Amino acid sequence: MSNDITVALGATGTTGRRVTARLRLRGTPVRAASRSGRTPFDWFHPAGWDQVLRGVTTACVVPPPVPGPVHDVVARAEAAGVRRLVLLSGHGADDWGDSAFGPDMRSAEDAVRGSALERTILRASNFAQDFGGQPFRAPPAAGEPALPAGAVPEPFIDLEDVADGAAAVLSEPGQHAGRVYELTGPCGLTWAEAVEPISRASGLPIVHRRISPAGYTAALVREGWGEDEAQYLTEMFVLLERGTAAWTSDEVATVLGCAPRTFEGFVLRATAAEAWRC
Repeated sequence: MSNDITVALGATGTTGRRVTARLRLRGTPVRAASRSGRTPFDWFHPAGWDQVLRGVTTACVVPPPVPGPVHDVVARAEAAGVRRLVLLSGHGADDWGDSAFGPDMRSAEDAVRGSALERTILRASNFAQDFGGQPFRAPPAAGEPALPAGAVPEPFIDLEDVADGAAAVLSEPGQHAGRVYELTGPCGLTWAEAVEPISRASGLPIVHRRISPAGYTAALVREGWGEDEAQYLTEMFVLLERGTAAWTSDEVATVLGCAPRTFEGFVLRATAAEAWRC
């Protein structure tokens, strides 16, 4: 077991908690840092950053939803003697162009690339688990997920593969230096094609309905989302409809030595956990 400390920034989030658990199981000393955890960390309160980074060798970074703070944290990490950064970002970020979606992730990538530290970037496509949680859970449970998504496929990745990949990279210093891994599922599915096996496995009459981006934003606001937050998620669908991130890669196998989990496997696990029922 290594005595090097890995800090997970955002350790109680959807991805962070999975990565943290895997590192602990491997025997890696982990400092789980988050706003609600035992080690307080807040992207917008720099006064606590130095304490979180003290004695750390490696930092796993899930960027905040705004551009900027990662630059400052990376500078603090360098000053604190951190040697490695592993950043979680979005699939195909180099091809997002002028999209209003993703400035937070692109800013974080710029911060990591601009550092002198050993760095690895993991770019994941949309998670299969999004269908069992926000923002897709309520519409499928109601039977008619209304999304601004059409015929362009999305290579949904199982979140467990993302967490496995992050844990592997974090546990293998030197082996992934300078790499950018595009992590996707084994094949692309349209949202309608993804909903179909959910309907069959669950026995629920679920059918995808396409709506306009403006209609989707308005629906989210009616459900209690803030206007900016709703518009940001809508812009993700606008970007996906361009097709620039519809491609698949084999880099889950490169990192893990095995094929990515299938969407159908996710559906079976989620159905057993009754993820589709309100």
